Amino acid sequence: MLRKALTIPSGRRAKWFVLAIWLAVLVPALMLAGRLGDVQKNDNAAWLPGNAESTQVLDQVREFQSADTLPAIVIYDRPAGVTDADLAKARADAAAFAGIDGVVGQPQGPTRSQDGKAIQTVVQVRQSAGGWSAIGEVVSAMSDVGEKDADGLGFHVTGPAGYAADSSDAFSGIGALGMISAVVVVVILLFTYRSPVLPLLPLMAAGGALVTAEALIYLLAKHAGLTINAQTSFVLTVLVFGAATDYALLLTSRYREELLRHEDRHEAMAVALRRSSPAIIASAATVAVGLLVLMLATLNSTKGLGPASAIGIVVGLLAMVTLMPALLVIFGRWIFWPRRPVHGAPARGGQGIWTRIGTAIARRPRTVWIATALVLGAMAFAVTGLKADGIPSKDQFTNSTQAVTGEEIQARHFPAGSGDPVYVVARADSAEQVRAALAGVPGLTGVTPPVVKNDSALILGTLEAAPNSDAAVRTVEAARTAIHAVDGADARLGGSTAITLDIQESAARDSTVVMPVVLLVVFLILALLLRAIVAPLLLIATVVLSFGAALGVSALMFNHVFGFAGADAAFPLQTFVFLVALGIDYNIFLVTRVREESLRHGTHRGALIGLSATGGVITSAGLVLAGTFAALVSLPLVLAAQIGFTVAFGVLLDTLIVRSVLVTALTLDVGRWMWWPSKLFKRHDDATPGAPDHDREPALATR
Repeated sequence: MLRKALTIPSGRRAKWFVLAIWLAVLVPALMLAGRLGDVQKNDNAAWLPGNAESTQVLDQVREFQSADTLPAIVIYDRPAGVTDADLAKARADAAAFAGIDGVVGQPQGPTRSQDGKAIQTVVQVRQSAGGWSAIGEVVSAMSDVGEKDADGLGFHVTGPAGYAADSSDAFSGIGALGMISAVVVVVILLFTYRSPVLPLLPLMAAGGALVTAEALIYLLAKHAGLTINAQTSFVLTVLVFGAATDYALLLTSRYREELLRHEDRHEAMAVALRRSSPAIIASAATVAVGLLVLMLATLNSTKGLGPASAIGIVVGLLAMVTLMPALLVIFGRWIFWPRRPVHGAPARGGQGIWTRIGTAIARRPRTVWIATALVLGAMAFAVTGLKADGIPSKDQFTNSTQAVTGEEIQARHFPAGSGDPVYVVARADSAEQVRAALAGVPGLTGVTPPVVKNDSALILGTLEAAPNSDAAVRTVEAARTAIHAVDGADARLGGSTAITLDIQESAARDSTVVMPVVLLVVFLILALLLRAIVAPLLLIATVVLSFGAALGVSALMFNHVFGFAGADAAFPLQTFVFLVALGIDYNIFLVTRVREESLRHGTHRGALIGLSATGGVITSAGLVLAGTFAALVSLPLVLAAQIGFTVAFGVLLDTLIVRSVLVTALTLDVGRWMWWPSKLFKRHDDATPGAPDHDREPALATR
């Protein structure tokens, strides 16, 4: 029944029914997908679990003041020294700021710096449901006021609200990212298919899958409490385009092969679906389940990324086993023009590049896999240089922004943390002891007297270092140690830098918990699929080694080529899940074919046939996925560039080296033990290892 269900899109009438269903789904999906940004939560506090200390402080601070605001720090500067006229303008601007919709209360200041070269005003901006985009509108309105009649006076908006506005501008390029990803896919498919028309079909199917996935995620975020942010949007775009196109490549290659054997294109598609769908479904299931394990994370941002990405994978799978085959059958053989597959024509074979690579590996498989593993291990050793303890605010963009410039000017003329204080909440009867402990912490200045309300007290302190910087984080750690030592005070410390610290600690915990579970889940899926234990263990080991090598090379590039100041605390875990899941994905395509051929020819010959038959299409799939992730560098964000580079490099490494060389060499060396303890393990090879049987193996076969 399952095999029959898989062939439904190939039916003469059913293909039109499938197309009609997708068109009916896409009409409302297009409207809902455009509202995805309305449900994003991009403030750091929304990413944290409820038991984090900084999250608890946010709840307690509401008793004293609105906790739903972000400070916008307005900086004026004149290198020759600000004038009385400049100060008068700053006062007039402050009055105008108070009248802007979204500004809460009266601005603090303006205050002239001690060196007389800068002026600072602090404005509280409401955090509304519009997220970054709403804050960006307020900051834009403030800039219109401040830049008018400036007469050479520098004007910048920095602080949390300033950075939120800059982030809104940076993420506004996600729409362009989709276009860039589409162009990348088309270029690679043109090279792969040698057809000017055929690439449009997977592009249409992938685009429909992305829109549908975004609509589903919007509904879950709106009504089921799913936490998503702007990062989820850009990861979803490249993941769906890349993975869905990979599935399209595998299906289309098999369909083209069957068109040579069957005159009726509907029959050819039915056979192609029966033989390619199991591997495609198993691969997509592995990726989706691996991503769902991220729900075990404590960071809400990471937790939300898992199900959102899994939804993208599942919808992409559905599109490629329903919409894509229906479109291929509807358009007929001419869609392959100018290389239309003709019924009865011989399949292409012979001494292709993957056949020659397999033959070379077969001569000394043990030497090949040991040497490859040592090289990858050496690359992985460089991971010790990865600085994944967060990215300081001023270093999170790849270009210069207003907030970055403003923070640099502020640091030269004012205490760097002014306008973005640390918040300490304690019991009222211990407030003075807590204040004294806080005042004695190096790196903190301007500790305020306690403000008491009911049984609680609020104390503020100013960081000497820039908020969220390494020095500021160390100061917050020391301050927490000091106030926690006050017996009975029940003191807690929050603020934006404390949130950064809690994110780092939660991310470290998540990596320790989630990574082993991902490996266990992937192992169980592979064991069920291959009915073996040894092969899954070896495949997982190769993918983990590949991940380590990709992360090691990335660390070298980040530190010595790109000059990045650090990496996001959740970066190692997120790239681990992507690379392990996607790396296993390609190994499934290869090893399921190897297992099929081993049943007929023995493991040695089966390994060579499998590599020769799947090498071309899997390499094309790897290029597509790497290309779509590489498109992330178009966003002016360090995090996007780091994820894009690492995943793209890791996918290429896995596709070209690990899957083709390391896995093949291990299979040839281990032999029938790969399939232990299944029945295939008991079968001894009945032929001397050699080249594949080219007379029966088409170059693009994938089963």
